[in-house]
Amino acid sequence: RIAFLMERSADLAHPLLSIVLKRNFSRLARPALLASLMFSAGFAQEPRPAAQTSQTEEPVIKVQIDLVNILFTVHNKKGNGLIGDLKKDDFTVFEDGKQQEIKYFTRENDLPLTLGLLIDVSRSQENLIGIEQNAASQFFEEVIRPKDLAFVISFGADAELLQDYTSSHKLLQKALHGLQVNSDVGGIMPGPVPTASNPRGTILYDAVYLAADQQLHGQVGRKVLVLITDGDDQGSRYRIEQAIEAAQRADAIIYSIYYVDHGFYMRNGGGFSFGGGGEGYLKRMSEETGGRVFKVDSKHTLHDVFTELQEEVRSQYALAYAPSNPAKDGTFRHI
Repeated sequence: RIAFLMERSADLAHPLLSIVLKRNFSRLARPALLASLMFSAGFAQEPRPAAQTSQTEEPVIKVQIDLVNILFTVHNKKGNGLIGDLKKDDFTVFEDGKQQEIKYFTRENDLPLTLGLLIDVSRSQENLIGIEQNAASQFFEEVIRPKDLAFVISFGADAELLQDYTSSHKLLQKALHGLQVNSDVGGIMPGPVPTASNPRGTILYDAVYLAADQQLHGQVGRKVLVLITDGDDQGSRYRIEQAIEAAQRADAIIYSIYYVDHGFYMRNGGGFSFGGGGEGYLKRMSEETGGRVFKVDSKHTLHDVFTELQEEVRSQYALAYAPSNPAKDGTFRHI
């Protein structure tokens, strides 16, 4: 686990702030985009005619930089407001107790965004699907720009990729309108996000694992998974720990929207009159990847949640440091 403590000087207006993240060191994070662009600009060679001899070619200079990249948002002490005016000097980074030099720092609202929307279409969510379609459609309209990419996965008894990477609002809306209840049906769904055979119930953890491992792993820039669900998992082949680790290895942040149809649980009895007991599991997945849980209720609509989420996604900071410990041994470190 990585505890990432952001400290500010006593004479600054904002209180102490903290966020919990994880980082695995089986390999160091890819060089920051900023660093890659800088060195490409400095050392790229102009294309030469094919007939040019090797004697006249200039030597190629290759530069490798190992950096740990961290994307995060900063909230005030009460957790009800974002702070967007911090500077590099407001932060101090320690890794395993040793102070690290911050190489790059910026307010990252312009890096390309890759966003996966995972929507629970199990029987318990049947009456909420229409609301989710409309709110998510507006969210995509306001958040996804031409250089961003989004994909849509529905999950119930199976996980199905309804729309692969695209920046087209039209295609994303079409995928949302294709949402339908998926309950108690086994088998492997077609497309690049298959699930294990014969799953039952609501395979939340499988959907998160597959979205992180097969969709987001290897992508660059900011990566976010947004879950809309009541948090109950039934029948997943992957455990919650594996789902979390897959998101961490993909450098993806999980934001969970806890949305419960209490009427469904009341109608179906079983002592679940308050319904959807998975909020704690959603909180664990979100907090261990740097995100948080949004809760929909009578005073806080799904549209309100998407508005807050849009602000958070567009109010991120990015910093990178070269770790003083060069070991790539697969362990987690405290930051």
